[in-house]
Parts: sequence; C-alpha cells; structure tokens
Amino acid sequence: MKKNMNMTPRSGPGSSSGGGGGGGRTRVGKYELGRTMGEGNFAKVKFARDSATGESVAIKVLDKQKLLRHKMIGQIKREISTMKLIRHPNVIRMYEVMASKTKIYIVMELVTGGELFDKIARNGRLKEDEARKYFQQLICAVDYCHSRGVFHRDLKPENLLLDDGGVLKVSDFGLSALPQQLREDGLLHTTCGTPNYVAPEVIQDKGYDGAKADLWSCGVILYVLMAGYLPFEDSNLISLYKKIFKANFTCPPWFSTSTTKLIKRILEPNPAIRITTPEVIESAWFKKGYKPPLFLEENVSLDDVNAIFNEEELDPENLVVEQREEGHVAPVTMNAFELISTAQGLNLKNLFEKHMGLVKRKTRFTSKCSANEIISKIEQAAVPLGFEVKKNNNKLKIQGEKTGRKGHLSVTTEIFEIVPSLNMVELRKSGGDTLEFHKFYKNLSNGLKDVIWKAEFLNEETNGAST
Repeated sequence: MKKNMNMTPRSGPGSSSGGGGGGGRTRVGKYELGRTMGEGNFAKVKFARDSATGESVAIKVLDKQKLLRHKMIGQIKREISTMKLIRHPNVIRMYEVMASKTKIYIVMELVTGGELFDKIARNGRLKEDEARKYFQQLICAVDYCHSRGVFHRDLKPENLLLDDGGVLKVSDFGLSALPQQLREDGLLHTTCGTPNYVAPEVIQDKGYDGAKADLWSCGVILYVLMAGYLPFEDSNLISLYKKIFKANFTCPPWFSTSTTKLIKRILEPNPAIRITTPEVIESAWFKKGYKPPLFLEENVSLDDVNAIFNEEELDPENLVVEQREEGHVAPVTMNAFELISTAQGLNLKNLFEKHMGLVKRKTRFTSKCSANEIISKIEQAAVPLGFEVKKNNNKLKIQGEKTGRKGHLSVTTEIFEIVPSLNMVELRKSGGDTLEFHKFYKNLSNGLKDVIWKAEFLNEETNGAST
C-alpha cells in the first residue's frame, strides 16, 4: 500500500477520535473509522486509518440487509469484483474486503485531490495540453479495463478523481459490466449511465458494445474539459436524446483543428464507424507527450469476494467486528491540510459558461455559533419545511415527509471544529433528488441567517438532469 503522506494521523477527517477530548471511537479490524466522506442510498464512504501503520484509506461500508431488500447483491458483488480485477495506476485501488455479520467493508485507496469536475468548476475550461494529459490518463485506464473485459458505463468528470499529485483516478464501478453479462450476440443490453454522457446506442436499447459506449463518454469528457460546458444539453430529456442521436453539437472556435477532428470521430452516433480506443491511442493528437505508465501485472483471485457473498462458505473466524466506544462526541477537529482539501468549494468563483446539467450534492457553511446552537437552529428551520430531524451527537439526519422525484429527500448534516470559536457545517444529500436538495438548502439557509458566517458558493441556475 502506498503511504499517503499528506493525511496526518491525528484527530480530523482521517481519524475517528473526536477533537476536544470526546469519545465515540469506532474500529473495524485493524482500521479506525473517521468521518463520512460520502453517502448514498446503499453505502457510506468513510475516512479510516490503519491503527498499526497510521496510513489513511477510504472504506466503503454497505449494509447486507439493505442490499438484500433492494436486490442489490449482484450489482455490489460486480463492483467489488471489478475493483479487485483492475490494477492500474489510473484506477482507484481496492486493498481488501472484509465482512461482519451485518456489513461489508471495502478498503480502498484514499484520493485527496477532489473530483476533476471541481477543477473545471473552479478554474473554468482547461488548455489543450492539460486537457490532453487528463484524457491520456483516462483513455489509458479505460483501455486497460476493456482489456480485462470490464466496461465502466458511467464515465463522467464526477467519477474521475485526482490524487495530491494531480494524477487522474477512475472511480465508481457501480454500473460496470463484466464479460459474464454479455448476451449471445456479444452485446450488453442494460440501459444505464448519466444522460448527458451516454452513447446513443445505449439509449436505443438494442444492444451495444461496452467499449465503444465508454469511448463516447470519454469524448464528451474531453469536450467538457476543453469547452467548460457540455456538447449535448437540454432541460427536456427527449430533446436531449434527439441531440445525442444526431450528434448535434458544435466545437467552440478555440478548439484546434486536430482536436475538433478527433472529437467528431469519437462522437460519431453510428458505433459501426466510430473510432476505436486503439485508434485514438494511435492518433497524432493523443500521442503528443504521451508516456504510458509502467506498472506490474498481478494475478488476481476472486475467491475471497465470492466467499463474502456466500454465508455458507464464510468462516465465522474471518468475520470482523465493529467495535464502538460510546460517549459524548465533541465536533471533530480539522488540521490545516484537511480543512483546505475539504473546503475547496468555499472559494468557487468560476462556473461553467453554459449549464452543465450537473449540480453539487453537498454544500458547507461556517459558523461562529456553538455546535449545540447550530443543531438547534437547523432543527427549528427544517421542521416547518416539512422535514423530520433526528439527532446523533454532532450529526443530524434530515428527511422529507413528502415523496419527491427520486423518493424522500434525505440530508446528512455534520459539524467540524476548525478552531474553538469557528465550526464548519457540511450538508450532504444522502438520498433523493439533487435539485430538490438545492431547493431545500436555499430555503433552509433563509432560516439560518443568524447562524451562517460564510456560505459556500452554490450554483442556483442549474436546470439540467439531476444526479
């Protein structure tokens, strides 16, 4: 495992010990769990620290019963299998998988540089050479995945992370496909992905080549990197699909002739004549300054993964136990590096020149009020909006009473201490529709004017499809 030297093994997001002498430490095996980095309907991703080495990692925690109830076992097993099969410097590394009687723990490489999407949101479009560098890493990773029979099927800037050295890492294989999913015609048949990035043949639901569909998404990503906005966009989904079917887009005037030519060959709506990934790699535009990464090939076994999902074969002695020391928990204290890496969004100035059709799934504000005051004010502001609030130390679970476009909106709120007189409050969408989350935050913040000291910049103009 590569040592992450930038995450210090002290109290903060990388550890679970509370600042100011609080308790509440949680351990799983040799790992000490810390703050929640991300949260979805079926999993949480937490900072964690190897108690023996002090190394920081990320652990994805999944609830077995919830997976069974929603018939998600197959998809999660596929994601874990995919992550273990792929050993490439531009793909998030999975170190190990553990299981308890009720949960599955996926231990992964911790990447601290944020999403590539955030880099564009902060700085605007990239220059050609920088965009090419990221595109080369993306294509290199995707080509390797395809050589292993793995197709991602949801490539977009939000699923492309950067490490602290600026190296691109492909993440989120939740919609990936393995060779076993190919039908007799040799094609995939599941319609999935994010509308603005999905290939036309995927939408048509007549079967598609996973490699060619992934390459289309890579072409959209290259366009976004260099333009700062999407090639295909419309607030009406049917109109958006019509644009995708016809490849109805234009390249901005600052694109070089060779860039425009390559993108048009990638965003060819007919997959039969679309350029292939090997042909992209051999193109003159791609080859400029390209240095393929050097890494060792590894033989990978999926026996342990299969055993985790087979209760009869899982040796009880190999089950881990989640141990928690109960007690009052003070707000987690952040050190300087953790504050900067966590709060990059506080200084957003440049938005996309056109609507991205993508919105942020979390937001933050700072407050000079105490944790108890903040919790009380949020509860007072949320309840009249039709939300139920559940408190757990310095965390709040806020859930809408009404069913929205994607079920009930759920928001997780957590408080972190920057210095004794200043707290940072993070609100994350943990369920429901992202656009509804933005509307909720806007209404909530109106009732928190005497609490908020400085708020993160929000994109209030987004009209596109939610994530």
